[in-house]
Amino acid sequence: MKKLFVRGVFLCAALACGPAITANLAVTAAADHTAAVVEHGNDPVGVERVPSMAPAIDHTFGKSSTPCPPFCVNPLHVAETVGTVAELEVIEFIENTLHSGTGVVIDARTSDRYSEGTIPGSINIPFTVFEKAADDPYLVAVLEQLGASHRDRVNFLVRTLEKFGFLGGSNKTDAWDFTDAKELLIWCNGPWCSQSPRAIRALVNLGYPAEKLHYYRGGMQVWQSLGLSTVVPTDTSAYASK
Repeated sequence: MKKLFVRGVFLCAALACGPAITANLAVTAAADHTAAVVEHGNDPVGVERVPSMAPAIDHTFGKSSTPCPPFCVNPLHVAETVGTVAELEVIEFIENTLHSGTGVVIDARTSDRYSEGTIPGSINIPFTVFEKAADDPYLVAVLEQLGASHRDRVNFLVRTLEKFGFLGGSNKTDAWDFTDAKELLIWCNGPWCSQSPRAIRALVNLGYPAEKLHYYRGGMQVWQSLGLSTVVPTDTSAYASK
């Protein structure tokens, strides 16, 4: 099942290809921040505000209201100790954590929405993947690609010590060792979208350390409203899309 991922493309998407660069832009992300570069698939893409005073917003995200349920406004914090971030923190995560190979940016939307456009550097792992049964082979493959280690039967004494906080037990469950798991920044359509919150809660329930999870609540709607760049994936078959 590990072949469900194209390993090379996954690694390219999860690594930024260079540090922050400067550019002569009419509009910048912040007064002291112009642009960053990330490798999306096999192509370097700028993460920046569109250098125009009249950026367009996709009609879907231009709507001011959506039916609730199911599209209800989410709280700022979706799970205890999971940090919520905004746009500059997303760019910083891309520049630093993604660039170093210790983090992954996850577009938790369905594959059809991902194929229409995404935040540069994101890979598509739909929220439904994380809600699969704990022993589902596809979920197991995904967690292993994210740096978790599946555990065989653990010695009773060792597991008892782990549950009391010894032997790195705070990062371990009966089934998983998340010690080397990557930091994940997870997002979806916007503050009214439940897909990334569901993915985060499912990961927490699996034992993924909450401090390694970050929730970008603004999602595609706020990202576009601020004129930040997006990219249309050229090969969605290379990503987790079930």
